[in-house]
Amino acid sequence: MCTYRTTTLTVAGSGKGAEGWFPVTDASVYFDHPVHAPADHTLNVDLRNPSRGASARVAVELDPVSARALALAILDMLDSAPAGLVDAATPSGVPPAG
Repeated sequence: MCTYRTTTLTVAGSGKGAEGWFPVTDASVYFDHPVHAPADHTLNVDLRNPSRGASARVAVELDPVSARALALAILDMLDSAPAGLVDAATPSGVPPAG
């Protein structure tokens, strides 16, 4: 069942597409039917820079087990980074977990 729920946020980073690296400014996260992944439903993450057109996009479709494992790995890396490297005031305005 589709929830039609999407979380969007401003991010600061870079993505690599067919034309090389570009600044990433926006992210969308949603759980829905995948376009390509061999699963009934996937967690879909789109990292984009709308000001650069449709080609400035990196998309990922992950099965639920992989999505949870990735989320935990990201949080673990941020939580284990040396003091001072991960600040509470980030460019995206999203404070680190913990």
